[in-house]
Amino acid sequence: MESGTIARQADAAVLATWGDTKVLVTVVCQPTTQELDYFPLRVDFEERFYAGGKIPGGFFKREGRPSDDAVLAARLIDRPIRPLFPDGYREEVHIVATVLSAERDAPPDVVGLLGASAALMISPAPFAGPVAAVRLGMDEERIVVHPTDDVREGGRMDIVVAGTRSTVTMVEGHLREVADEQVVEAIEAAHAVIRELIAFQEKFVAQHTIAKRTAAVPTAEILDVRGKVRELVWPRLPELRAAPTKLARERMAQTLATEAAAAVTAGYPEEKQAMIAALVTQLFDDVYREFVRQAILDRGERMDGRRLNEIRPISIQVGLLPRVHGSALFTRGETQSLGTCTLGATRRDAQIVDLMMEEGLKRFMVHYNFPPYATGEAGRIGSPSRRAIGHGRLAEGALLAVLPSEDDFPYIIRVVSEITESNGSSSMASVCSGSLAMMDAGVPLKRPVAGVAMGLVGDEATGKYVILTDILGLEDHYGDMDFKVAGTREGVTAFQLDVKTGGITPDLMRQAMAQARQARLAILDQMDAVLPKPRPSLSPYAPCLDVVKVNPEKIGAIIGPGGRVIRKLQEDTGTEIDIEDDGTVKIVGDSADAVGLARQAIEELTAEVEVGMTFHAKVVRTAPFGAFVELRPGVDALVHISNLSDGYVKKVEDVVRVGDEILVEVIETDENGRIRCKVVQEKPQLKVGDIISGQVTNVVDYGVFVEIAPGVRGLVHKSRLGTQAEPAEVAKKGDRMLVEIMEIEEQGRYKLRRVVPTEPSAPSA
Repeated sequence: MESGTIARQADAAVLATWGDTKVLVTVVCQPTTQELDYFPLRVDFEERFYAGGKIPGGFFKREGRPSDDAVLAARLIDRPIRPLFPDGYREEVHIVATVLSAERDAPPDVVGLLGASAALMISPAPFAGPVAAVRLGMDEERIVVHPTDDVREGGRMDIVVAGTRSTVTMVEGHLREVADEQVVEAIEAAHAVIRELIAFQEKFVAQHTIAKRTAAVPTAEILDVRGKVRELVWPRLPELRAAPTKLARERMAQTLATEAAAAVTAGYPEEKQAMIAALVTQLFDDVYREFVRQAILDRGERMDGRRLNEIRPISIQVGLLPRVHGSALFTRGETQSLGTCTLGATRRDAQIVDLMMEEGLKRFMVHYNFPPYATGEAGRIGSPSRRAIGHGRLAEGALLAVLPSEDDFPYIIRVVSEITESNGSSSMASVCSGSLAMMDAGVPLKRPVAGVAMGLVGDEATGKYVILTDILGLEDHYGDMDFKVAGTREGVTAFQLDVKTGGITPDLMRQAMAQARQARLAILDQMDAVLPKPRPSLSPYAPCLDVVKVNPEKIGAIIGPGGRVIRKLQEDTGTEIDIEDDGTVKIVGDSADAVGLARQAIEELTAEVEVGMTFHAKVVRTAPFGAFVELRPGVDALVHISNLSDGYVKKVEDVVRVGDEILVEVIETDENGRIRCKVVQEKPQLKVGDIISGQVTNVVDYGVFVEIAPGVRGLVHKSRLGTQAEPAEVAKKGDRMLVEIMEIEEQGRYKLRRVVPTEPSAPSA
């Protein structure tokens, strides 16, 4: 870590380097221009494409709005540091992490957090750090700290753990059905490395002279007002427990706060009443928080009357949207998610990835929408918030572990969670509705996934703590921990932990995970009761998809000159054909019949040319020694002049000209791919019973051979000549003979009978 060279007008600036990754982190602290009842901390993570040696795509060729990865990196920095500022600190703090150089094996998000912590430590802000973070992976069954990009992609774990010297304060990431105990062991391993990074920061900070600002402490007047508010509202706060809904409870609390403000302000001069009324509103929230926490810790009483480990009532509907490929409505208490699954088939449906260090296509997406009406509010609906992006990515990671491989299920999958009601843990409701929606769509998931949010209320003075299952929004707001765990019956697939005060010990984490597993299994039981396994078939409104693997060298035969072949094939069959460089051909259509026709045509276009195959070929060029014909787009063959006709040909143009279509048969292919053909006559469709006038081609002692069509001969056995005479007495080579087809053998041999014309009878006298 370096300071003092770059960005010297910021309150603090640190250039953090790890391998070839360099992240500049700046901190600016400035007084606010208005009174705020919250801490205005803002974190921006600025990706620069030059850091990865790339130029941005698009028309403007410069970075635009932050990518989802940048938003998630900003959240990764924000969440561990926000709880470490003192209550009452209200200066505006702006942290900017700018990626200047990026290496895939040294992810800049973790470097950015380390740099942000160090910059805050040497800034004027009263920050109770330092903090640090490490990324964990799993190679086979071995926990790997700071895994390579390959281990992250192919392993069973990709999580980030952050903490202070004494405890872990944040965990985020996804896993592939990892056992609870392995997760705890991994976090313990991460904390050991975090301590080393904390010591590293402390050595760096010790080289700086720092003048720290302090947070405002409550004045005697504030403490006096708080006492009055507590005295007024405390006896009445138990009434809130009787409220039937969240909104009813909020209205009752607002009424209490308003009544308390009126009572308290009455004892102050008029010029101070507006200020005191605003203060009462803030202090009421503090007293309400004290009441909720004390009721849970001392009496085990939750505001909605549930037991500490009780899940709210759950109801589930699936298949409720007829035209959607898959849908599910998951309701848990007053939290509700409408999950939908849409299946796409071509690269146009996949998410294009064009990031600082990554590019390509993404086949699985989960999007999370949180409209204002979900909490009974009116407001503007715009671009997804940072929270919405984070919740969507958490649910995506939870479901990713159970997806079928692309070889087994080549569709593009988009899941959308519409939060239609919210009172805590909407991201975990999204996991449940998303899993059910995919199963309703017929996606062959390995196993269903469910999630639950856990909470913690503790008292540092006494060491007493209580773990809560399926927390309300109120319990999240007033509690000490938000701990989301998603997974299957086999293990954990996603994990998010945020500790607001203090930290969490390994023993406490084990207890919380055991309680979360119990809740997760109970939720899975209810999901299984409604939809125990994926639908056996896709929705009739989903696209029909087939995949063909062809030799990459044959791709040109499918596309044709200027794309003419593939365009005609798509028009003729009513399908859409998507070809990848490795020879994977995806055929998409509205019906299986249309897709089948397109597949048959592609297989014919890409089949290897073999001796004996016949083609309707077009003459593309002539030469003195023969004619070149196009068997398929891009596949030419030579018909030597001697093979243009059964007789002597003096000049090629006497038989064929450029543009003619002729029937040819392959007679030779060599190791260099050169093909030789001969002209053959169109074979007529012959069947048993046909009577044909043919030409005798040979006479033998057991019968007569007759050519019944160009290149097609059959035998008239002497027993079927219709006479006792020998074959040589009946016909000679070149004679015409009327024959009937009696039998066509599997080998293509024709057995014939001579038809003797009936002589007309003499007229009667």
